[in-house]
Amino acid sequence: MQHLQHLPTGARWTLIKHCSATSIMGPFTGACRTSAGRCPPGRLPTLKQIGITSVGPISHSCSWRPGSLQHIRCWLHQCKALSTSPGRVSADPIEEHRKRLKAWFGDMSIEEKQFGLFSVGNWHGEPVIAESSREENRDLTTKFGIYSHIDPEESKIIQLDEVFTTRSVEPPVKNVVLFGIVGMGKDMVVQRLVLDWCDGRFNQFDLILPFSCEDLSSQSQSISLNRLICQKYTQLKTIVSQIGSGKVGNILFIFNGLEQLKLDFRLLKNRLCNDPNEPLPPDNLVVNLIRKYMLPDASILVTMRPSALDSIPAEYVDLYTRSCGFSDVEQQYLYFRNRLQVSEDNQTNEDLMKMLYKNLLRQKQLTAGCFLPSYCWLICATLHFLHFPTANMPIQTLTGLYTNFLRLHFNAGYLDFGSQQNISIVRYIAKTVGKLAYEGIEGKKVLFSEEDLERSFGLDDMTEEELNQVTDFQIDMLGFFMSPIAQQSSDPLLRFTIPAMQEYLAALYIVLGEKKTILEQVGSTISDTIGKASEDVTAVLSVVSKLLPFRILAFVRLINIFPRIFRKISGKSKKAIANTMVSEMFKEEDEFNKDVLEQINARILGREREGVGEVIGERLDTQSFELFPTFMAGLLAPENRSLLEQLDCTIKNVTVREIANNLKMHLSNTVSRKLAPSELMDLQLFLYELQNDAFAGEISRTLKSLNLSQVKMTLLKSFVITSVMSTSNHPIEMMDFSLCNLTGDYIKILQPILLRCKDLNLQFNNLGLNAWREVGNLLLDPNCAIEKLWLCHNVLSEAAISCIGPSITQNRSISHLSLLHTSLGDDGLGTLAPYIRDNTSLQEINLASNHITDAAATDLVEMVKEHPTLEKLHLYLNEISDSGKQKLQGLKQAGEGVNVLVSITEGSNDSMHWTLILKNTAWHAVNQDKQSAAHYLKLLRNDLHYSWQQTANPWKKLRIWQAQKQFEYLVKQVQQQKK
Repeated sequence: MQHLQHLPTGARWTLIKHCSATSIMGPFTGACRTSAGRCPPGRLPTLKQIGITSVGPISHSCSWRPGSLQHIRCWLHQCKALSTSPGRVSADPIEEHRKRLKAWFGDMSIEEKQFGLFSVGNWHGEPVIAESSREENRDLTTKFGIYSHIDPEESKIIQLDEVFTTRSVEPPVKNVVLFGIVGMGKDMVVQRLVLDWCDGRFNQFDLILPFSCEDLSSQSQSISLNRLICQKYTQLKTIVSQIGSGKVGNILFIFNGLEQLKLDFRLLKNRLCNDPNEPLPPDNLVVNLIRKYMLPDASILVTMRPSALDSIPAEYVDLYTRSCGFSDVEQQYLYFRNRLQVSEDNQTNEDLMKMLYKNLLRQKQLTAGCFLPSYCWLICATLHFLHFPTANMPIQTLTGLYTNFLRLHFNAGYLDFGSQQNISIVRYIAKTVGKLAYEGIEGKKVLFSEEDLERSFGLDDMTEEELNQVTDFQIDMLGFFMSPIAQQSSDPLLRFTIPAMQEYLAALYIVLGEKKTILEQVGSTISDTIGKASEDVTAVLSVVSKLLPFRILAFVRLINIFPRIFRKISGKSKKAIANTMVSEMFKEEDEFNKDVLEQINARILGREREGVGEVIGERLDTQSFELFPTFMAGLLAPENRSLLEQLDCTIKNVTVREIANNLKMHLSNTVSRKLAPSELMDLQLFLYELQNDAFAGEISRTLKSLNLSQVKMTLLKSFVITSVMSTSNHPIEMMDFSLCNLTGDYIKILQPILLRCKDLNLQFNNLGLNAWREVGNLLLDPNCAIEKLWLCHNVLSEAAISCIGPSITQNRSISHLSLLHTSLGDDGLGTLAPYIRDNTSLQEINLASNHITDAAATDLVEMVKEHPTLEKLHLYLNEISDSGKQKLQGLKQAGEGVNVLVSITEGSNDSMHWTLILKNTAWHAVNQDKQSAAHYLKLLRNDLHYSWQQTANPWKKLRIWQAQKQFEYLVKQVQQQKK
């Protein structure tokens, strides 16, 4: 495996740091894009993202550091050179236009480039488009105001290239409206249409001119159509007069996101104009184009959200179409395969895709979420996060995926509440939908009623203007997060389409400080108001008098009192946040025994062995919400705080510091107790999401042992554990990775922390050859501090012995080595024996249950009897006869070196191996064939019988009798399980 080879021993949170907010010059219109403001493919660039107009792609020969002043000057110089060089302009302006559009719409956003190998060229999953109407749009809004998803009728589905030719009768289709809620794939449709035209597959039009309505809405001055085209598409300057006069041919204008413009078709509000050279306000310009006063032969495609559908009178629309997303499982599955570039040659990835496909077929909630192309993106990103982390792709945090997801769809948008100050869309989502999500977590519920919705939005206290704005929000965006479910005996209820989104938004609601008491809200208002006291004392007193019942207090007294009160209140709230994070992570009533990452994986892929009729992901009202505290930690990480700040959701440094200090206290007290393996894995993920080396180092130093037994290991989990535990270099007493499905890749990633461990348990992992090779490398490392190494129940083949044998010889730290039940046999033991003989540090080695016969056992004892340090050799549960056992015991009585144990009950510290023997017995009885299981049970029964006969000590006989009772009880349990 080539990836992750560069993982350092020191603390590193990510393999490749996220792209910083450095400027990148785009090939389409010279849009200056940053990680904060880059539009995703299909979403047209806005003025905020256009820094300068150029006429070609920028050379990458400039070696200045991106983001530096020299770098900016460098690309400005290149822009100027490209825009003035006559050799760069194509002889055919329209062909040059095709190249530029393809460069822009074929480019991928920073978020898209962070995972997978997807490109627009191999994309085959297109959102379904269907004929619709204004009436259908109204019918699709439920009583909640949430837009319902209804699969379109087969007869109404139309192909992209049929949109403007769906009617064979006059009049021809000129004005088309495409509507759909956020995330339904409208941008995908526009992207596909433009790219098809650029490649000559959509030849109904001679020229396509896409415009962003967000861009147009930011135009503060009037502008003519011709000047707008020249400003946006400099390559068309030479033919702009022909465009305005209709001499170019069939023209298609695309206005994406029409809800951004406030169109008014009343004659009193808009001046009629047919001159493309006359300056008009942008909204007036669009109205004249739609009315056909200007360029009457041009075709127009507008995309909008459902709430804006009535902004264009019906008489000016020839065809309404609805974006229906991915309406069937096959479309969804095709998107996943193409997006993740899963090759049929890779059996592991192919099996993963098969599990996903089966789960899409049987899991209603997952399929319902994936009809939104946006949620397909989120699931793909999550799958890549869980299963495909490589050195070539940045490994980010789970919280980072969800934060990027919000930024992709809402960017820096605002809601206009008229008289009130505008609020960013994401903060409003946190304030309302996040509140609903948090109340669900508090009440352990995932289904919500209309009353719940009204309470979270505070509809009772709103003005008419605010109610209208909220209604539009619910129609256009609430369906992006929630979906109604039908109830036969009661009113319909709502649930979050993707369960993890409920936990993310609840965490956002808390961390942004939206959960405030009335006293906190009053304190915050007064604190802000007092800060402006020097500007207008009268205004301050006016505000205070409305908020406080005791108006007689002097203003000076208020200044002295309220900041202190507010600081105390604020401090308590930070402490409450920290306490919530810890209590939610370690609450006793959690019903899951799997770690968080495994739960996420099961929701998407299902389980390999699933009972009939059992559905993964259909969460009950008693469901635990274990991702919630993890998301809270992730939102405090610098990367995510930076993303949120770009969305006008600022989390102040002082807030983070206060939460971290309180969190440290709560967490230190909690982790001092023994944590279950799944809880310990969740703690590792929690600290990883927090992305704070110093904080993680303080907590990890309290972890003297790490028991992760039965936690199904993955590349991601291995990386998370190594990242967190590497923030401290303290010695680790014990690490238990038994039954973790370890591979060589995982051991290689974990090596920095395994080297620090004194007692390492790797048993029951079915280690492959690559894994044995990594174990050998681990033992060869001069920094290896391992003293006890447990490798039981891993097949040690001849090839594996060649990997680990030389390491055993050269290692100087290991004193106790257990190779119990590693299928050595006589041949394997003969190969291994010289390596054991030449070692100079081993004190005890366990070779029990390895099919070793009398001769091989005798040869080994003869070879190691003069070993300088070896004191004890376990050889019980092998194919050694009673006479052979007596001979080996005779060597011990003769005082010839090593103490050979031929019985499980022999020796003073046999109890430490007895539990392991019973565990091994249970595994054999359940997993092996009847003949092998019976043979193993016979060996153990004979061993106990032999021990009973060989001792006359009553205390030893009592111990053997107790062991026999445990053995018989175990056999009965296994037999009952098999029935």
